[in-house]
Amino acid sequence: MNRTIPLILAVALFMENMDSTVIATSLPAIAIDIHTSPIALKLALTAYLVSLAIFIPISGWMADRFGAKNVFRAAIAVFIVGSVACAVSNSLPAFVVSRFLQGIGGAMMTPVGRLVLVRATPKSELVAAMSWLTVPALVGPLVGPPIGGFITTYFTWHWIFLINVPIGLIGIWLATRFLPETDETETPPLDFIGFVLSGLAASGVVFGLSVVSLPALPPLAGLITVAVGLISGALYLLHARRAQNPLLALELFRNQVFRSSVLGGSLFRIGIGAVPFLLPLMFQIGFGLTPFQSGMITFVSAIGAIGMKFVTALIFRVAGFRRVLIVGSLVAAASIAVYGLFTPDTPYVLMLAMLLVGGFIRSMFFTGVNALAYAEVAAADTSKATPITAVFQQLSIALGVAVAGGVLEVSTSIHGGPLTLGDFHIALFIVAAISAAASLSFMRLAPDAGNAVSGHGRLTTPKELEPVSTPGS
Repeated sequence: MNRTIPLILAVALFMENMDSTVIATSLPAIAIDIHTSPIALKLALTAYLVSLAIFIPISGWMADRFGAKNVFRAAIAVFIVGSVACAVSNSLPAFVVSRFLQGIGGAMMTPVGRLVLVRATPKSELVAAMSWLTVPALVGPLVGPPIGGFITTYFTWHWIFLINVPIGLIGIWLATRFLPETDETETPPLDFIGFVLSGLAASGVVFGLSVVSLPALPPLAGLITVAVGLISGALYLLHARRAQNPLLALELFRNQVFRSSVLGGSLFRIGIGAVPFLLPLMFQIGFGLTPFQSGMITFVSAIGAIGMKFVTALIFRVAGFRRVLIVGSLVAAASIAVYGLFTPDTPYVLMLAMLLVGGFIRSMFFTGVNALAYAEVAAADTSKATPITAVFQQLSIALGVAVAGGVLEVSTSIHGGPLTLGDFHIALFIVAAISAAASLSFMRLAPDAGNAVSGHGRLTTPKELEPVSTPGS
């Protein structure tokens, strides 16, 4: 397998994923510098998520209209501009707007990068390619906190954003030099009504869940916003049935393999979205560790995620998607539940070992579920599948944080005191159960589902070695 393309895409996606989490550690320092409070500054985190929710749905249309390679490079450029704007912001409104601009670039980088990979990779090699592209999503949230703490402590918070400039410029050069050329294709006019409704739906749910779990605004505002999002989603469903070329092609859900990948993966991501939120807090509040100590412990999961890249393709080729995803979702969910047994008396070597295994299994799962989404999608529909999978990923991760935050709030209200270690244990058990429910979705898959991608059960034919491509790409 040619690893050049997935590694180039992974560099850009790592920059985005790390940036979205590294800021959390630096919020207090940024708040002091721009004369606001850390709670108010969390609106900047929400602004980024809202921007993703609004613009991800049009990423597929943009890639077809202007060429996936061109859009990917432009997305990196927008992200760089947003990063510089964040670094020079001197007020809360300026910082929030800058993060929103960053989100526009991020909304295009992830789905369009994945689209470039799918179109340039033979189906039989898609699992191996996806395994390298999955690393940023797993490593970024884990290495972000310790890196953010280090930069903020020994330099200034501005460098959190300024380091994106050389990384982004290198990414643009590498994309120009090595990514395959993609031509513009004939596309229908933009479904503007669908764009507005899908943007209101996704951003309403993401913003509402973020406010409820991280109450920078009154929780009621979050509930109202979620309601607006759900209503907009219902209106989009009605619109999509009548529109000739709807923005999000929901008819793809008629395919069992695609449906299981998206819905099962979303259930699992609820637990994964909660873990980076719960573990650092548990180590700091429940164990009394410093942010840097906490970050160095959770970093071990990233090592497991990277290590899995070397054997993922072999595992799916030997066992097939259905079996690996069922077992993988259950084992990974169990690893989250085990975190709920950690106490200050637990040997650190044992905790590190469990975090390593958890990162290993989750990496395998995400590689498989991301590749499975394209297993039975026609080449002409890859640009339609990509934004759908990306939107569901963002919604499920936001829901994971909201669920975890809600469980902590309910638990503290029951015992009437501050957060305790037991509160975190309960939250980890609950999100683990939700993640385990993903296995039910994969049990409905046929035994040979995705075999053309995994290579399980039969020899790969010459036809399956042809790249997934669209006319003119």
